Amino acid sequence: MSKKNIVLDKVLGLPYNCYIKGYFMLLQNKESNLTSGLEDYIETIYMSHLNDTPLKGAELARQLRVSRASVSEALSKLVAKGLIRYNSYESIALTPQGINEAKKVYNKHHILKKFFETVLDISSSEAGENACKIEHIISEHILREISKFTQYCEQNTQLLENYKKEK
Repeated sequence: MSKKNIVLDKVLGLPYNCYIKGYFMLLQNKESNLTSGLEDYIETIYMSHLNDTPLKGAELARQLRVSRASVSEALSKLVAKGLIRYNSYESIALTPQGINEAKKVYNKHHILKKFFETVLDISSSEAGENACKIEHIISEHILREISKFTQYCEQNTQLLENYKKEK
């Protein structure tokens, strides 16, 4: 064991490797790791934030068509992850970390929706509905490729027009 580890053992009161492992686990739990349900909550909260509209739990339940108990449980989880500030008497507020996470989900949704509408010529409502389902499972790599392909199609309108004629 190195002198550095021994010093850390004495300072921390536990083995250095346990501390590091626990610290990384703590970091991992603090980062994204949001379920698809929690992503829906944070995206809805973010849209309210963008519109500068105060959002309370009851309104969130109405928008997501879920029970108030479900909202309460989800909000507790988001508070524990450090993504929102909330108590039952105030509006829900995103933390800076929450804004970053919400932006990621929001951007995924809009990249997918734009691809469906622009490239595949899907109606806005169907595109939005499917984007909402896929945004939770798509990898960053595939999302980047879809985004690049959408941009390519927008810049090469003849290609897109030919595709639409062939449909």
